[in-house]
Amino acid sequence: MLKPRNPISVKNVAAQMVLDPDWVWLLLLKLRRWSRTLETLPIRLGFGLKAHGQLALVPADDIATLIEITDSGSWIAKAPLTQASTELLDLYLSMALACQKRPLAVAHLGQSLDGRIATACGASCHINGPENLMHLHRMRALCDAIIVGASTVECDDPQLTTRRVAGPHPVRVVLDPRRRLTAEHHLFQDRTTPTLLVCAETLADRPGPGHAEVIGVPHEGWRLPVQEILRRLHERGLFGLFIEGGGLTVSAFLEAGVLDRLHIAIAPLIIGSGRAGISLPVINDLSDGLRPRHRCYRMGEDMLFDCQLRDRDS
Repeated sequence: MLKPRNPISVKNVAAQMVLDPDWVWLLLLKLRRWSRTLETLPIRLGFGLKAHGQLALVPADDIATLIEITDSGSWIAKAPLTQASTELLDLYLSMALACQKRPLAVAHLGQSLDGRIATACGASCHINGPENLMHLHRMRALCDAIIVGASTVECDDPQLTTRRVAGPHPVRVVLDPRRRLTAEHHLFQDRTTPTLLVCAETLADRPGPGHAEVIGVPHEGWRLPVQEILRRLHERGLFGLFIEGGGLTVSAFLEAGVLDRLHIAIAPLIIGSGRAGISLPVINDLSDGLRPRHRCYRMGEDMLFDCQLRDRDS
């Protein structure tokens, strides 16, 4: 919440308030709602307080502005920020601002020091700590749709809902080209939020497992075209996309060149064998590898690499 140093008026609030993570998270949720409902966002947005302390949109150059944000995702604080508040803005602002004009695709993998995301039999739930799980729930709350592969559903039986933070549940999208998943999985049974199952179009003529809606797409072999999947989701108004796993799914989006950012959370753990994280075509020279601009964030014992793969204006 906002923490006043002294009794103040709204006009000089910017000089007297400390913007803590609770306030910034509320701001991010409001931005998410506005970016999805307004036809266009102003190029510059200012946020301050109403007389009763409620968050309000104000002119960016108003004396009461606490923080100024641009529609491209940059920001300037006009009041003191805690370190945690700064990290929230840096990590999540771009997803809060995702819209038709600026769609965003962010992928995440949690892995060990030696690049494993699971054991050989698929166990993965204790690789990363609770701080990274909180990060996943924040991303879910700010995105429009969360995307996972069939193996992730098969191994983890996840709910893919937002439970650890305030915010809406995303649409759940499961990529299952061969239709191998059964209706017993949790996300096909509950109606907390819509679930889409994307498969080869030749298998889309029967109802989806449980309450899932089936989307059939053209395919070559059993590999689904990533660009077509994105197009179908954008047609449904789903512009903020979070690809949460697993390794093959994230690798397919990365290889297709459609990711704006890639989050890799590395735990201080050596597994020694098991399922690899990123798998891309073979290169002959290290100069052909990806070396993205990135920032690092400590999350408990884990280290999160936030890699920017392309500019949002590109």
